[in-house]
Amino acid sequence: MIKHIVMWDVRGDTPEQKKETAQLVKSAFESLTGKIPGLTKLEVGVDVSGVDYACDVVLYTEFESHESLEAYAVHPEHIRVKQIVGDSRIARHQVDYI
Repeated sequence: MIKHIVMWDVRGDTPEQKKETAQLVKSAFESLTGKIPGLTKLEVGVDVSGVDYACDVVLYTEFESHESLEAYAVHPEHIRVKQIVGDSRIARHQVDYI
């Protein structure tokens, strides 16, 4: 198993706009559930701490293997979600680990 975690800071001029954008990212990634071979767990969270150094959204996923994670990166459904999310992010951080 390999774990894939991604965190984003999202665009928005007001807290309400940032919240809407975070919900868009959350909904888009949650739509992948059951559509990606080898993706065994998917969880998306929106920050509730409000601290200035927190990321706005986190994606936690588990894959059967490194190969299934690589296949996810180019899967048409994942590409579709990346297009939906588009330029709504201003920063992205990623960690993959076993």
